[in-house]
Amino acid sequence: MSRRVSDLFIKAIIYLATGITLSVLIFIIGFIFVKGIGLINWDFLSRDFNDSVAYAFVESSDVPLSIDQNTLNDKIPYDNRYETALTKPSYVKNIGAAIAQVTFKNHSTEKQQFVITYIEADSPLLKAVDSNGTKLKVGTDYVIESINGNDFTDMSLAEVVSTIGNQSGKLKIKIVQPGGGIKSNIITTLYMVLLSLVIALPLGIFGAIYLTEYAKPGKMVNVIRFAAECLAGIPSIIFGLFGMAFFVVALNFQISLISGSLTVAIILLPVIIRSTEEALKTVPMIFREGSLALGATKLQTIFKVVLPCAVPGIATAVLLSIGRVVGESAALLLTAGTAAQIPGTLFSPGSTLTVQAYYVAKEEGNIELACAIGIVIIVIVIVLNILSRIASDKLDVFNKK
Repeated sequence: MSRRVSDLFIKAIIYLATGITLSVLIFIIGFIFVKGIGLINWDFLSRDFNDSVAYAFVESSDVPLSIDQNTLNDKIPYDNRYETALTKPSYVKNIGAAIAQVTFKNHSTEKQQFVITYIEADSPLLKAVDSNGTKLKVGTDYVIESINGNDFTDMSLAEVVSTIGNQSGKLKIKIVQPGGGIKSNIITTLYMVLLSLVIALPLGIFGAIYLTEYAKPGKMVNVIRFAAECLAGIPSIIFGLFGMAFFVVALNFQISLISGSLTVAIILLPVIIRSTEEALKTVPMIFREGSLALGATKLQTIFKVVLPCAVPGIATAVLLSIGRVVGESAALLLTAGTAAQIPGTLFSPGSTLTVQAYYVAKEEGNIELACAIGIVIIVIVIVLNILSRIASDKLDVFNKK
């Protein structure tokens, strides 16, 4: 009887622990989604974080309004979470667009601005070019700040409409594409994943091959394994300090994409080495013996027999590495920087999604935006993991039917 009670008690503890774990996980993911899902839209994914300022050159042309005023009033392309209309939109014939005065307010800024709410199909704005003659996109919810040197600061909507309406010929309009997006952070994160894996995977796999296939058991192998295990447990901020001191300062790579990638590659090495080593050990010894008996060299046996059979384990290393790269922030703060821009070269700084989430949460106090970034991070990790799993299944020759 007591044994049965003991078994039931232990079983209840197991179920309780499992339930608590799942509940915590669901609560965390649910909280992130509830807080951030309202900010997810195409503009959020396709725009940069910072506002983009440009000068649009257009030829003024009178374009009549093709819709009635009530329909025009219903055009609200701006974000109601941050922008509040102060006036109804006014149509300006010589640029073929309607403008409204709004108050923009977020966690750190409050200002008044003039937003394009509607553009006619024949509007000159749709033919705008920059100073180099390159076609420039102008859309609704873009902000107009000046025209032909006339700044709109402290003007009313009536004064702005009058100022624009009095201009003719070639117009030089200062426009601002609103930021608030994470396009550059998504691209920087993908760059970081790709570069760090390109660096770390070959080194880690070759290191595992040496430990498994060539190294003789002894103190040296034990020291190498112990060192790899120690590296796996070191906080990433230590790697970040090393990366800043060595790659950024000593090698003069500056705070850049390459400095961040090299630093993260070092962080990944222990994970890749240990996972690959364990995968190689699962390949039956008879496979090696059979290959050698057929006249293959040791190197041919490793690359033609052993490695293909170990693909699932190597894929596990890749999956763990992807999650580590996407989730890394401390080391990248010190080596890749916080600039919300797409790195133009390997030596340009860039901010990954996790670094950007830290920045908006800590510096701006914008928890909703940080949670929205968190949702994107979760989706990217899931997608990359699925792609890695599909690739490993395609390459898995050991379990192919």
